[in-house]
Amino acid sequence: MGSQLNETQLYASAINTPVGNLNIYANQRAIVKVVFEEHDKQKPNINENAITQEASKQLLEYIAQTRQQFDLPLDPEGTQFQQSVWQQLLNVGYGKTASYLDVASALNKPKACRAVGAANGKNPIAIIIPCHRIIGANGSLTGYAGGLSRKTFLLSLEQAI
Repeated sequence: MGSQLNETQLYASAINTPVGNLNIYANQRAIVKVVFEEHDKQKPNINENAITQEASKQLLEYIAQTRQQFDLPLDPEGTQFQQSVWQQLLNVGYGKTASYLDVASALNKPKACRAVGAANGKNPIAIIIPCHRIIGANGSLTGYAGGLSRKTFLLSLEQAI
């Protein structure tokens, strides 16, 4: 038997941030998941690869306010609609915000605000796919899977609020 690459092999890194641990997961090709954990939760088994190491470096630079854009391969798992929403989120620049309506309109589905909100909430790659930059049409800081305190922290870091 030859040695084949196992595409399901996950690699993991973790970094500490002021608002909790950030766990980073990748396969052989790309980042698949970045999630916040509470400070007291256990870190994943660290089994890094070059992709998780680079993501850790770039995320630490972002937290230190020395990086505004990420240059990483991404491979989030989701439906075609979720993928289109997440792709659109990548167009919301550092220090900017957009509403769910803005995202829905950009997808030529202006009545799909709730679906955009649901897809936003399912984003598996926190910060890098900037779902924290999506706010209510009235400017309110609506839900964030990582918690509103983390959303406030990230937007303040980017000086978007």
